[in-house]
Amino acid sequence: MTQEASIPVPIPDRVAAGQALARLLSAYRRRPDVIVLALPRGGVPVAYQIADALEVRLDLMLVRKLGVPGHSELAMGAIASGAVRVMNPDVLEYARVDQAAIAAVAAKENQELQRRDRVYRGQRPPPELRGQQVILVDDGVATGATMMAALQAVRQQAPARIIVAVPVAAPESAAQLRNQVDELICPCMPPMLMAIGHWYADFGQTPDQEVIDLLQRAWQREADQPG
Repeated sequence: MTQEASIPVPIPDRVAAGQALARLLSAYRRRPDVIVLALPRGGVPVAYQIADALEVRLDLMLVRKLGVPGHSELAMGAIASGAVRVMNPDVLEYARVDQAAIAAVAAKENQELQRRDRVYRGQRPPPELRGQQVILVDDGVATGATMMAALQAVRQQAPARIIVAVPVAAPESAAQLRNQVDELICPCMPPMLMAIGHWYADFGQTPDQEVIDLLQRAWQREADQPG
């Protein structure tokens, strides 16, 4: 499912991206079985706007891209919570990355994944996803490696449905995702993506503190709800 021309291009910022996606996800508003999972860090401000507008729960799906050594922006794969690893065979063949290099990158990124879990979640347990309508959110999809890892991690927990909502994606990655999920919401699929940041007016880095603040705000709103 796509909704063309429902988001301004260039996208003003991640807040505007989340607000636009929320309008396209209105069918999920105030549903107790819906949970929005953000891919940190850039996906968190997008997902916060969605969860806030829909009045549903917000949590994290921790994923780390495995960048090609020397070309870290090019994803040869990704890891996610639950010991999930997804590799991109085309990139591995193109870049000729050996197993020792893959292992070194994976070990480094796993350390960062664990650090983020401690810093962002603290003592809060991961959400229960069985039987839930899960909306996975990021600020964009290029190769699709990180989102594929997130999907695999979510699928292990037997949700009722998986929805991916992203403001912009490469068409080939969107096509691959569409075959893996129950619903894909993506209002912008430029033929030549180049880089996600090219499609935003403001694509500044999302710091840890912003992630923590948004999560705490969302979790406090959840705690304040009656019942």
